[in-house]
Amino acid sequence: MLTDRLTRDLYTEICRIPLIDPHSHINPHAAAAKSLDDILGYHYYTELAHSAGMSQAPLAADVPPRERVRAILGHLDSIDNTAQYSWFLEIAQTFLGFKGERVTAADCDTLCDAAERLMGQSDWEDQVLQRSHVEKVFLTNDFDDPLEGFDTNRYVPCLRTDDLVFHLDKPPIRERLARATGIDAGNAEQLQDAIGHLFQHFTQHGAKACAISLPPDFSPAPVSNLDLTVALGELIGGNDDANQRRTCANGVFWMLAEHCREFSLPFDLMIGVNRRVYRTGVFQGQDLFDQRTSLIQYAELFNAFPEVTFPISVLTSSQNQELVSYSWIFPNVVTSGHWWYSNIPAYITHDARARLQAVPKTKQLGYYSDAYKLEFILPKYNMYRRILAQILADDFVRPGVYSETQAIALARLLLRENSERIFS
Repeated sequence: MLTDRLTRDLYTEICRIPLIDPHSHINPHAAAAKSLDDILGYHYYTELAHSAGMSQAPLAADVPPRERVRAILGHLDSIDNTAQYSWFLEIAQTFLGFKGERVTAADCDTLCDAAERLMGQSDWEDQVLQRSHVEKVFLTNDFDDPLEGFDTNRYVPCLRTDDLVFHLDKPPIRERLARATGIDAGNAEQLQDAIGHLFQHFTQHGAKACAISLPPDFSPAPVSNLDLTVALGELIGGNDDANQRRTCANGVFWMLAEHCREFSLPFDLMIGVNRRVYRTGVFQGQDLFDQRTSLIQYAELFNAFPEVTFPISVLTSSQNQELVSYSWIFPNVVTSGHWWYSNIPAYITHDARARLQAVPKTKQLGYYSDAYKLEFILPKYNMYRRILAQILADDFVRPGVYSETQAIALARLLLRENSERIFS
């Protein structure tokens, strides 16, 4: 809640800035939701409801969508204290015409009917983008995505590379790479050619970044072509050796950084995710973090590629000070958004304030939605914009550091202009 005039005025002006969302999981062929099931199927709601006592039975594929929605809504009273609940309430109020202040299971049929009626409109996607004041949305594209059938000026491609770095031992991944590039990569030179083909394809289709999520124990280092060829051969031959797996991952990752330099693409690093911690969790509700990660693991990378910009996301607010200090010192390190478990107001407030007090303002990507459906961009960004307005009022305008006009200009850098420049 914005309680004072200055903060409200700043928030109103910040909301007028057309957004560039620099990271999402939007499917450009089905960008907007088609039903309330698409909204409540977002992993935040399924994992929170499951954590609060809901069985996984309603999430089965053969359950009618409306019954799945009813089951999740039945657990909202256990999670109505969360930021995620506030996102859903804002979606219901803004896009579905909901007039209440609380959503319960009793609202299931009314909301589902409204969603089917409104989301079925032929121009629903455009309506959502216009109401959200979004100009461009960056995607997360599989390396073999043909990048066809959508407007790349609106939906900006980004080459996601997790499978290439960590899963080349799996035949389906190598087969996909061969189909996408025409190269059956069995050694370092062939792999170099295949990755070059991918970068050529992506940049020709308007891609503006390469991206990867990285586990806590990953420490990138250069690998010789001979060592990479040996490691790749061992993995292809079925020798699941941890050292060879690590060598292959390092070699492929270093190649990606070299191609980012060659093709002038920023390399988005999302650092610290530990996969499948809760092995029987709901879909996408299994991954967590631990405290083993340090950016010192990436110092050699940052030193080796001064020409490559590295927008960095970290999972924990406790690592924010380290990210701030690296962006303070390294010209090619940029703070990027508030990711996943740090994406709640308490952590955003602390982390954004520290960045604004310490990091050059031109080196901050203030926020990204990480959304799977367009409807989530508005409530997520509004959460950030309210926090930003409060920080700008308290730390900049009231102390006389900035005028209101200068504060809005700073917000424009964070929400738009830095993305325009960093991603060309």
